[in-house]
Amino acid sequence: MDLINNKILKCLQENARQSNVAIGKQVGISSPAVSERIKKMEDSGILEGYIAQISSLDLGYQFKAIITLRAFMGKLKPFLEKIQTYDEVVNCYRITGNENIVMEVVLRNQKHLEGFIDNLIVYGETKTQIVLSQVVKQNAIKPA
Repeated sequence: MDLINNKILKCLQENARQSNVAIGKQVGISSPAVSERIKKMEDSGILEGYIAQISSLDLGYQFKAIITLRAFMGKLKPFLEKIQTYDEVVNCYRITGNENIVMEVVLRNQKHLEGFIDNLIVYGETKTQIVLSQVVKQNAIKPA
């Protein structure tokens, strides 16, 4: 990783849809050179993919919540399989500490939240925090 690759990554994190010509102008190299560098970063696994950012609010999800789960004895493995089937789950992490799991979820309303928690409590004890606002949005990762 050199300074130019770092700048290309920053450009892609800001807007992955911008053209290689536009990126080249920002970093000071030609469009084919940008394309070659991007391809190498994809092949090496540095660039894992490109995603569309979706507005959950505009899709009808009024709530965003962070839910932690402390799994009951013998329930973690079944939970890890089941959680993959829930459309509400945006992100799910297995963590250290008192809880085993932290999830970011989107929900239509309070009743939807209640039903979702009812599905989770068979696997463990939950704690729920409603997200009021997003302070940092998809902060660009700076290469080490």
